[in-house]
Amino acid sequence: MQSLTRVQKELYDWLVDYIHENQHPPSIRQMMNAMHLRSPAPVQSRLKHLQSKGYIDWEEGRARTLKLLHDPLLKGLPIHGEIAAGELIEPITNDRDKLDISGMLLQPDCYALLVNGDSMIEEMIAPGDYVIMRRVEDPDSVRNGTIVAAWVEGWGATLKRFYRKSDQVTLEAANPKYPPIRVSADDVRVQGYLVGVWRTYPV
Repeated sequence: MQSLTRVQKELYDWLVDYIHENQHPPSIRQMMNAMHLRSPAPVQSRLKHLQSKGYIDWEEGRARTLKLLHDPLLKGLPIHGEIAAGELIEPITNDRDKLDISGMLLQPDCYALLVNGDSMIEEMIAPGDYVIMRRVEDPDSVRNGTIVAAWVEGWGATLKRFYRKSDQVTLEAANPKYPPIRVSADDVRVQGYLVGVWRTYPV
């Protein structure tokens, strides 16, 4: 998703809080008052930008039709299948249930993956954990040493530390029994980078 300007983010953050508190969208006048504006035109302009950037759905001139998209305060993240932390596997891409993360404030571009394997065990990522990933908009921005979910052409998806040198990518495990994966950069697509780990324990 595209980033927001300061005034767009100010309105969006206020909308999120208002809708969660009141369970319905505000009027244009309420938005004007909250943003300390004397005319509806700036509010409508900001709403159009929020819509074009994928943050809200809205029918122009009908404030009560406003809906939040990818609501950052929802209590669940979609689980997009499993990610290999051992041998590479074909990913399961169908959404199945949601991971309850009450109290965590996450960006709209985050999602969860269930860890299957022990190749990241020395990073305290164990089988059965959920890793919270943030989508990568610009693959060239991923720093060496970042833990990523990467798609390897001809193999599948895996969770590893990412290193790139020229046109070569190395994906390193955090378990000595798994050798590094070295492939051409053209054969790797970084899908997300790690922002958190969720683990539950049996009672």
